[in-house]
Amino acid sequence: MNTKHVKDKDERKKLKRAARAEAPAYAGREKGQDRGSLKRKIKKLSKGQRKR
Repeated sequence: MNTKHVKDKDERKKLKRAARAEAPAYAGREKGQDRGSLKRKIKKLSKGQRKR
């Protein structure tokens, strides 16, 4: 949430808390998804082309 226009600190906090309460709950990582070092690595990047 962009609160740059709000000068008062308490007002900004109130707006941010309200936005956080309205936001949908974060479900987190799906089951079976690897994380970090367990992810599959790309063996060799070809030159000049993005692979990730």
